[in-house]
Amino acid sequence: MLPGPLAAPPPPPAPGPREGGPWPVVAAVFTGVWAVLVTVVGQLAGWVFDQAVLTAGRDRVVLLWPVIALVTVLLVGAPTLALALLPRSPAVRATGRVWLVGTLALGAATLLRALPPVHQEAYLAALAAGAALLALVVARRPGRPAGTALASTPAASGGGARIGPDSRSTRPDDGPSGGGPDRAGGTGPARPRRFDAVALLAVAGGLAMLLPWAWLGALGGFLETVLAGLAAAALGALAGVLLDAGFWGRFAVGEPPRPARLVLVGGLVAGVALVLLAAGAGQSGAQLPGLFLLPPLGFVLGALDAAARHGRRPGGRAPARWLVGLALFGPLAFTDPEELTLLLATSRDVPFWAAVATGAALAVAVLLAVGYGVLLARRRAGAPRRGVAGLVAAGLLAAVAVVYVVPGQPGLYGERLLVVLREQADLTGLPAGAPGRAGRDARAAEVYRRLVATADRTQRDLRRELTRLRLHPTPYYLVNAVETDGGPEVRAWLSGRPEVARVLVSQRLRPLPAAPPPARGDQPAPAGPAWNVSLIGADRVWSELGVTGAGVVVGSSDSGVDGRHPALAAGFRGGADSWYDPWEHTRTPGDRGGHGTHTVGSAVGRNGIGVAPGAQWVGCVNLERNLGSPAHYLDCLQFMLAPFPAGGDPFTDGRPQRAPDVLTNSWGCPPIEGCDPGALRPATAALAAAGILVVAAAGNTGPYCGSVADPPAPYQDVLTVGAVDRARQLTRFSSRGPAAGGLAKPDLVAPGAGVPSAFPGGSYATLDGTSMATPQVAGVVALMWSANPALVGDLARTRRILLDTAGPAGVPPGADRCGGDRDLVGAGLVDAYAAVRAAAQAGAPS
Repeated sequence: MLPGPLAAPPPPPAPGPREGGPWPVVAAVFTGVWAVLVTVVGQLAGWVFDQAVLTAGRDRVVLLWPVIALVTVLLVGAPTLALALLPRSPAVRATGRVWLVGTLALGAATLLRALPPVHQEAYLAALAAGAALLALVVARRPGRPAGTALASTPAASGGGARIGPDSRSTRPDDGPSGGGPDRAGGTGPARPRRFDAVALLAVAGGLAMLLPWAWLGALGGFLETVLAGLAAAALGALAGVLLDAGFWGRFAVGEPPRPARLVLVGGLVAGVALVLLAAGAGQSGAQLPGLFLLPPLGFVLGALDAAARHGRRPGGRAPARWLVGLALFGPLAFTDPEELTLLLATSRDVPFWAAVATGAALAVAVLLAVGYGVLLARRRAGAPRRGVAGLVAAGLLAAVAVVYVVPGQPGLYGERLLVVLREQADLTGLPAGAPGRAGRDARAAEVYRRLVATADRTQRDLRRELTRLRLHPTPYYLVNAVETDGGPEVRAWLSGRPEVARVLVSQRLRPLPAAPPPARGDQPAPAGPAWNVSLIGADRVWSELGVTGAGVVVGSSDSGVDGRHPALAAGFRGGADSWYDPWEHTRTPGDRGGHGTHTVGSAVGRNGIGVAPGAQWVGCVNLERNLGSPAHYLDCLQFMLAPFPAGGDPFTDGRPQRAPDVLTNSWGCPPIEGCDPGALRPATAALAAAGILVVAAAGNTGPYCGSVADPPAPYQDVLTVGAVDRARQLTRFSSRGPAAGGLAKPDLVAPGAGVPSAFPGGSYATLDGTSMATPQVAGVVALMWSANPALVGDLARTRRILLDTAGPAGVPPGADRCGGDRDLVGAGLVDAYAAVRAAAQAGAPS
């Protein structure tokens, strides 16, 4: 019988990722570099712009991040879409599809930053829901086989190599890494278990990256922490859908697959995808750590997949879910986005420690990439045993717990809520009383009585309900308000109560692993009167009029005061009711930041730095690490109206007869701290009704018109102070009016550029700002009231004398005139000599 036709030759091996020549690969390389460059530059530029706006005191640009999202999607989405559709190489197309989905995820997540950072819970909830929904859509898209990447597996599409082992393998299972029966009853590649050895090693890697955050960071509130966990888990799930076994199969070329190619090439592609996911994970600033931490994890995931293939079991989605989710949980849960700002940061504050944690976690990620790559990717005897991997993961979990509890900052440090009630105390019809301090004390006592009575009556039911719910209410009377624990759900409930006007977020700082070093000045002690003291004529008041401020008390609400400073120690009033620290509850005056020491020194300091060196001072800490809150600002203002002994109850132990005469306030409460424009309005109105003069800094948000905006500077009953330099010219940074409602602000100006004054540790420093100008005006008031005690508490006549005697102040050429000079320099430069002479000649009120 004649022989039949020759058998057909076996088909050539399936083409690898370089099908179609080198150009698809070159295009993929350039596209990946372009995607990373655009993403990183866009995220950094957006954060820097946010910082510039915050520092300038301007309103937050809500459209900033939506615009960045649109630009990023257009610039990165177009080339990745082309990469996903045009090349013949299945591996390159799969690369483009993964990057395209990552770009769309980044665009959607970036849009969420339109939510204000102060509403962190709402942002995290939206991030978690958005990432979970996108993961579900990608995982269930029509035509996508279960367990595969954006394209089908290599065996199904004709590219790459088989994922699983030879179906005839009957290698015994040394754990969960061996083969198992498939759905048809054969012995093909088995599905990965949820916690097989590879998944447990991914858990171990994620926990190792979490260690620095557990040590150096601190958690927020309970709901915030839970939502951060959900957001990290959802982003991890999205990473798992994108970087599953089907994705890695594109780079598993050869039989058996070559691990070096899988780890290096696949790791680079995965790293780009993780950059895109990280860029959308967190509010402005909080996403930056992820940009450094996640890219090396692409190589870690490649090594884990290679280990799974050696063990004849596909890696699945679990490794990426756990590794990426745990890596992102650190920056999302252990940092507060409001504290990650240049404006609020002091030496070794949250940005510093976040950078340290990021560097440590990055080192862990690199070590994981190298270690897993060496130990797993080149392991040909099979995947690691499940028991060993489980012990490693359990050990790292215990290490995270121990680090968090012992050297870390255990506990929850969430924000609180300030509930402002509709009814505020009626302070009309107060008796005029006698002139001077006696009349002032009587008015202050009556104001205090009315405020406390109103708060007790109107807060009773609300406080009882909050106590029943264990929300730890703290009542206030200066503004009829209650501070309480609670997140968005409590805020919604409170907002619906009939007695509540509005609910504000009251910021709280998270603790640091180590206290910042105390500030120290670098200037010598002045040899005589400081230049600013002489410029306003205060030294002439001492020498020619014999007035130094004796008999007057100045109250300071600031970062604190170094009570042992040689220029300040003798001026402290003393007693149990002259110092209050609602942040750390210290019993004696102290100051780590230096700002408060400097301002008090300019008001009442000896040795030539203070305007009224004979006056006394009392102090309260309303700023901690340069951050305040509506509640803590109220704590100090209440203390100034009715001081109370350490540990006393402000409602029952207040002593209005011990209230200081004039208050210097070199601070403002912007929206990032939780204030709205009217947050402190009842407080300054009550202080004015009590005859206590509130002097406040205009702010350092010039040269923009209308930049006198943060409470209490815009209020009519506050004496608002701008800043000039040695040449009597308005400084560029000094905030301008008009204030809300067209009110002309500032009221006057004082020296605020290069002002020398006291600093902690007995040192001296030179600082700029309207903060430096404000205490000098308070010092002038102290001189006026010392020269004529009948003016104490007479705010209208005191204000009129100050404005009428002010000297000229210039405006730099080309400066925007805003509404006129009144909105730039007010009445002009305060003149201590002219004001004190006019005050001394003023008679009793008619």
